[in-house]
Order: sequence, then C-alpha cells, then structure tokens
Amino acid sequence: MQNKVELVARAIHKAEHQELTWDGEPLAHKERFREYARNAINLLGEDIGVLLLALETATAGKRIGHTRAAA
Repeated sequence: MQNKVELVARAIHKAEHQELTWDGEPLAHKERFREYARNAINLLGEDIGVLLLALETATAGKRIGHTRAAA
C-alpha cells in the first residue's frame, strides 16, 4: 500500500507542480500529497489498479527514454 501511496502522490504532485521536483519539496508538502493520494486510493477502490498500471507504464517509459537518450 505504501508504494501505491507514493506513486499516486508523485503523480498528483507532477500534475499540479510541473516546474518543481518531488525531491525538492519539503517533507510537509510531500505528506500533503500523500494524504491526497490516500484519499484518491480510498475513493477509487478497486479502480485504482488501472491508474497505477498507467503510472507505472509511464514511469518505466521515461526511464527507458532517458537510458536511450544517454546511449
């Protein structure tokens, strides 16, 4: 569950603050996004799986894209 919360929190953060990095956010701000994520997960229930799959696919695609760009 913690991994789900972190993944959704990062996605919400990115959607809201595209110019700021997650790692640069203060802990209090990260906790606020984690709370948003917990609420979203609770509201979506079983449907959260679709969102998580899309987020993981997008994240994996970015990592692969960066690797290719560096090569």
